[in-house]
Amino acid sequence: MSFILSTIAFLVLLTLLVLIHELGHFVVALWSKVTVDEFGFGLPPMAKKLFKWKNTLFSLNWIPFGGFVRMKGENSMDPNVRNEQGSFAAASIPKRLAILVAGVFMNFVLAISLYTAGFWLWNWSPTYLSVEALHVAEERGDTVVEWGLYLTDISPDGGAYEANVMTGGILKSVDGNSVLDVDDVLAAQKDKNNVQYEIRYFADSQNHEEFDDKVFVVQVDSGKTGVALSKIATNIETKDVGFFGGLCFALRESWTVTSGTVDGITSLFKSLIFVQGVPEGIAGIVGIAQLTHSSVQEGIMVYLRLVALLSLSLAVLNVLPFPALDGGRVVFVVVEMIIRRPVNRRLEVMTNAAGIMFLMAVMVAVTWSDIVRILSS
Repeated sequence: MSFILSTIAFLVLLTLLVLIHELGHFVVALWSKVTVDEFGFGLPPMAKKLFKWKNTLFSLNWIPFGGFVRMKGENSMDPNVRNEQGSFAAASIPKRLAILVAGVFMNFVLAISLYTAGFWLWNWSPTYLSVEALHVAEERGDTVVEWGLYLTDISPDGGAYEANVMTGGILKSVDGNSVLDVDDVLAAQKDKNNVQYEIRYFADSQNHEEFDDKVFVVQVDSGKTGVALSKIATNIETKDVGFFGGLCFALRESWTVTSGTVDGITSLFKSLIFVQGVPEGIAGIVGIAQLTHSSVQEGIMVYLRLVALLSLSLAVLNVLPFPALDGGRVVFVVVEMIIRRPVNRRLEVMTNAAGIMFLMAVMVAVTWSDIVRILSS
């Protein structure tokens, strides 16, 4: 049952993200008086013609995720067809640019809408990329943070190892004294031969309601016990912020996620160019399926947050000035505007074909990396 639910959630996620994107192209194309020959639900081959509206055929296709918009003359090599009234190529440059960026715009709208609802109605916690950024948010009054010292490593030469202390817990106190940073720990251990650690181990990384507090008597050598500690936020609570506060948080969150996506894409291309493999943290279709399964297990809020994140990622990817992507097609229109004549159609087609081949190769590499990571975990 869990597998079926995750599969449905995965298909819904992909379909929603792509259809929202294509809906942007569709609406602006109609507004621009460009004829849309077909709006497809799913990807070809066609399974069924659903209905026709304003000269647009709405179709159901066999591959059950995503969608597409096919505009009149968009892929034609015939200059007569491309120059016909209602053809995409015959539309003015501003209208073509508006059509091309509309998909990306809709993905941003979806993400910001979900984030706004999340921060306003459900008190989501923003994403902070560093402890320093979280401290700033805490000082600004945006959040209430509970801090803890996370046990990241145990040295086999230290007293903690001999006392069977395990990593993955939060050090709550030393000899009954609460500790919030490493200096507190060092001060509590100074000039002592042994100390008592109270460590909280959670049921899992996401569930902080179920935990087990354990006590260890640990030998101290020169003020140290052989544990490596990292200060982390164990709980972040966002205050009620109202609609406009939620919108501000949403815009800030969108900027954070967008910046992270740009960094990730840059890292991916650098790694591929220098044949270093796919970097950590980059997920393809298999990785997204795994993330979807995890989010379904954790609840609807985590799933909706994943939808928002992936919607932003899709927007950033599509806006890149790379052949075959919306951003690459924008480049050709801008070049046409600069040189005041259409770009050679054959050159455009060949460039986009090369771009598609490269993107497919990247997709295969990332998917293979996903599979290897899953099998080795």
